[in-house]
Amino acid sequence: MLLFSPGKHAMHFAQQNEVILIAEDDVNTANLVKTYLEREGFATLIATDGLTALQLAQQQPICFLILDIMLPKPDGWEICRRIRKTSNVPILMLTAREEEIDRVMGLSIGADDYVVKPFSPRELVERVKAILRRTRPPQQQEEPELRHGELVFNHLKHKVTLAGLPVDLTIIEYKLLHTLMRSPGRVFSRDELLAEFYEYGETVIDRVIDVHIGKLRQKIEKNLASPQYIVTVRGFGYRFAEKGEVR
Repeated sequence: MLLFSPGKHAMHFAQQNEVILIAEDDVNTANLVKTYLEREGFATLIATDGLTALQLAQQQPICFLILDIMLPKPDGWEICRRIRKTSNVPILMLTAREEEIDRVMGLSIGADDYVVKPFSPRELVERVKAILRRTRPPQQQEEPELRHGELVFNHLKHKVTLAGLPVDLTIIEYKLLHTLMRSPGRVFSRDELLAEFYEYGETVIDRVIDVHIGKLRQKIEKNLASPQYIVTVRGFGYRFAEKGEVR
């Protein structure tokens, strides 16, 4: 059986479009792990049998596999062996057995880590994040200064200027401008922008982003009726103008 759920609340750690496959026949355990992963912004797939897990691992662009050894038809050992023939996707194995031979066997056939049930879901997520940090390709270093027309954002100096004059921003306005400005042309939904600034579990309506955008525009736009930097995409969210649009 397959269950799919996107990360709804936050994107604190996960990179865009990262999906984790949870291959676990105990639905309660799978859903618990899913909940904690989605708090970090991951989308999740759940497979409750080995055949579905294999099909998904071969067909879907997953970034990580959490694999229960006792999964039925086939078991986790066999799934790990098959996946390792064609993929280097990180694999963390789950088991109810604590014998050393199981840990050794899992690592010897290509697993990256091994967790014994019952486990702390927070610790499991931290292990997933640690493995991803080790296995992700190095990211390009961010430009210390972003410049669009007369607007200059210097992240190293924590300073924003417009036509050479400093712009006084609140913390949220600063982060909001940074998020938009470093990805010109990309459209951000209100939910995506909310996830950048508010902790998981906080009750915040998406229109609060409109308020912050309005205040930010008052500080950087020459004409509020026709903004040249932060562009509204009706029915979805906002984007920062691309280079050729800013004069």
